[in-house]
Amino acid sequence: MTQIYQDLLTQAYSDFNRRDINAVLAVMHPQVEWANGMEGGYVYGHEAVRDYWTRQWNLVDPHVEPQSFQLDDNQRIIVDVHQVVRDLEGKVLVDQLVQHRYTFENGLIRRMDIQEQPT
Repeated sequence: MTQIYQDLLTQAYSDFNRRDINAVLAVMHPQVEWANGMEGGYVYGHEAVRDYWTRQWNLVDPHVEPQSFQLDDNQRIIVDVHQVVRDLEGKVLVDQLVQHRYTFENGLIRRMDIQEQPT
């Protein structure tokens, strides 16, 4: 089952980078809990994620590339992600590694958490 989730997430990152909101929302649970990396906290549900990403993309140009996948003791998928955020003119604002932790329910993303990459 882990390979299925890895493939799903790899495609979701690609869809996010192409700004295909509908494709990413299609793999999210309707009551998804999604970490708000810009303002803190979480957004809840498809429309809140759509609004959050639309706001984000009007301010900055984020690009995320999964580097590795692993399963933790709680059966969450942990993704090491290379994140580059540029301003709308192309200047790099952030270039860092972070971890995204995913919880799945019924084959859909139920929750995504962000944490700093452990050193």
